[in-house]
Amino acid sequence: MDQDDRYRAPALDKGLDILELLAGIDGGLTQAEIAKHLGRSPNQFYRMLDRLVRRGYVTRIDGDRYSLTLKLFGLAQSHAPVRRLVSFATPLMRELAEKTRQANQLCVFDRGSVVVVAQQEAPSYWGISIRVGSNISLYDTGSGHVLLAFRPQEERLMMINEYSGSDERPTVDQAFFDRLDQIRERGYEMMPSMQTAGVYNLSAPILSPDGHAIAALTIPFITVVNVSQAPDITATLDLLCKTTRQLSELTGTAPDRER
Repeated sequence: MDQDDRYRAPALDKGLDILELLAGIDGGLTQAEIAKHLGRSPNQFYRMLDRLVRRGYVTRIDGDRYSLTLKLFGLAQSHAPVRRLVSFATPLMRELAEKTRQANQLCVFDRGSVVVVAQQEAPSYWGISIRVGSNISLYDTGSGHVLLAFRPQEERLMMINEYSGSDERPTVDQAFFDRLDQIRERGYEMMPSMQTAGVYNLSAPILSPDGHAIAALTIPFITVVNVSQAPDITATLDLLCKTTRQLSELTGTAPDRER
């Protein structure tokens, strides 16, 4: 017996084969299509697919098609990658705060919530800060919009479905998705805060090598009087986008996005 096969776990291998296959497929696959891709008979996958659905790793769409949920993504976010992202981001967030004279925060989509995972205070007396660990809205914040905008439509729908802030679950119409497409096209979100008067949310994505948003960096911009050499909102947005491009490069991609 091959040394590598000494401790084989066929059921585990079968489940991992399914997950790896579905990870590269848009629109899901039927049980028969999964079997064809993996070179096995369809009845070999019924029980495994049932367990993956019940454990939340796979979902059924259009009746008979199977697609990945974001559970694996959420598990990854809760482990070392987020800690590494924060460690890389912290000095750049500090530098951004110094240059813009504004606070900034780093957010990820984690198991149905938009979570603030890092926060940098403004260097001057005035600034808007959000406590690390806070859950914020997916629908009406710059961070939420950016996290949705830079994902495929199928994953957008999954994120909306999994979002746990269900006390306010507004109707999501085509106009909302059109806005997300516009954000993706221009590379950032710029919107009045829906929570605090006089604040503009400036948000840009940190991208993985496949071009998907793994995090959003947001400046809650306020106009501060009597602060010398504080950049205006346009210059602040330029500095934000430069910082997110730097962070995206650290993930292994160099996005070709200029504001």
